[in-house]
Amino acid sequence: MKIHEYQGKELFRRYGVPVPVGEAAMSVDEALAAVPRVQKAAGTDIVVVKAQIHAGGRGKGGGVVVAKSKADADKAIRSIFGMKLVTHQTGPEGKVVQRLLVEQGLAIAHELYLGITLDRTSGRVTIMASREGGMDIEEVAASHPEKILKEFLHPALGFQAYQGRRLGFRLGLDAKQVTALVKLLTSLCRMFDEMDCSLVEINPLVTLKDGGIMALDAKVNFDDNAVDRHPELAAWRDLSEEDPSEIEAKKFDLSYIALEGNIGCMVNGAGLAMATMDIIQHYGGQPANFLDVGGGATTEKVTAAFKIITHDPAVKGIFINIFGGIMKCDTIANGVIAAVKEVGLKVPLVVRLEGTNVELGKKLLQESGLDLHAAADMADGAKKIVELAGGAK
Repeated sequence: MKIHEYQGKELFRRYGVPVPVGEAAMSVDEALAAVPRVQKAAGTDIVVVKAQIHAGGRGKGGGVVVAKSKADADKAIRSIFGMKLVTHQTGPEGKVVQRLLVEQGLAIAHELYLGITLDRTSGRVTIMASREGGMDIEEVAASHPEKILKEFLHPALGFQAYQGRRLGFRLGLDAKQVTALVKLLTSLCRMFDEMDCSLVEINPLVTLKDGGIMALDAKVNFDDNAVDRHPELAAWRDLSEEDPSEIEAKKFDLSYIALEGNIGCMVNGAGLAMATMDIIQHYGGQPANFLDVGGGATTEKVTAAFKIITHDPAVKGIFINIFGGIMKCDTIANGVIAAVKEVGLKVPLVVRLEGTNVELGKKLLQESGLDLHAAADMADGAKKIVELAGGAK
């Protein structure tokens, strides 16, 4: 689960992480009214108007504007609110800006990068930092990985102050700033643990000309599997920023992720789903989604999954690949039949069934009158759906 920058900063404040004075606004009028309040509270006429979307690269896309007066701020607010903001993370379709953050301007000395996430190679929560903060951190990580500093946290001991001091001095901070960084990291690591975060990122973390440090940005993601432990997060969820198909999938406890291909996939089991996507690409196709119906799916759940796939206009073919263990093949067959009768079938459908009640499942599909193609095995199914969906790319 993702939240907006202004929500992340509210969470930062709760844990004592220093952030700029700012106000969130859900309309142009709210943003216009916020400007003089922020100017007064911060003691400066300079404010920054920031688009609030679930994507990075907002500055390069024109979604962040530094305004040196109220008139400049008003102009920026009217320009940014409602715009379609396109960044390297939104894709060409972009996202419409429906929320703004009006924030104080700061006298910045240097921009740093700071992030906390789970490193799956080491199996440990990891702090990452770099002197090269700002909008091009992805390029720095790709071309100069040695500039990304890391500290791995012991699972029993957690963050230790010496790790913060080591990072601070390697980042070139002075003694006062190193002390401030240790305090900030202590708070962030506690937040990461207590709130079941999957990512906490500050880009940039800035050093100020008065010698302080401050989180100028806040990107916070939460582990979806732990969100139920934090009911207060429900109010922060912005459904307009999420894929409607993924929202629908969550209602039925389906594991669904939209991708950029044209072959819809329905599979049971995450491992088989990954293998299915791999073999589709092996034969030149591109999967349109990851969709795992799970081991104990019902007919209703399978029907919902099929509807989600067919609602994607990019899908030119569907591959159902089921190995029945706990999941029974006749349950899949009944779900597919029910879904097709309700929404129709306008693209080729290839079905591969193996395992529990496979003969019954195949019989149900054969007697249903559906226009489908049976596959002898996974490779045969992948070849057929790639060809039927338009051939290898």
